Order: sequence, then C-alpha cells, then structure tokens
Amino acid sequence: MSTETVPNLPEHPKLNRLFRLQYEEAQKTHVLLYPEGMVKLNQSASEILLLCDGSRTVNAIVGALETKFNTSGLEADVRSMLQEATRRNWLDA
Repeated sequence: MSTETVPNLPEHPKLNRLFRLQYEEAQKTHVLLYPEGMVKLNQSASEILLLCDGSRTVNAIVGALETKFNTSGLEADVRSMLQEATRRNWLDA
C-alpha cells in the first residue's frame, strides 16, 4: 500500500511561474516548458491547464470544461489531473 499522500488542490489553480504552457506547432500539441526541459501534454491535460490562470476555482474549471465539451461528470477526472499537476509542482500551492 502506498504511503504517498494526495496533495491538496489550490483553491484557484494557477500555473507555477517556473513553467510556461505553449502550443508547439511541430508537435501539434501543448507543452509545458521549464528550465530543465519540456513535458508534452495530451489534449485533456492541455484543456485543463489552459484554465488554470488563478481566477477560477476548481468547480469553475470543471463547469467551463463541461460547457465547452457539452458533457457532464468531468469533476473526478479534472480533480485527478489537478492533483497530479500539483504533485509535480506544475501549479502553485
């Protein structure tokens, strides 16, 4: 059994200033750039991180994505991705 704890999500998720999210035409996807390298993101992670500007709550991010994609039930997946992003220090705590 893992002893790793689940990180608390920031109330208003915001990308850590050490990372820059940008679209890479050559790879046809968004990437996170940081001093030591780059992380290639899938479409779902990109859509979530694009909304992490510090002005929206987690619930607002979920709502925006559910509206954009005309669906419901995204909260668990969005929270899971945001927890992983927080664990990796992509988001300010």
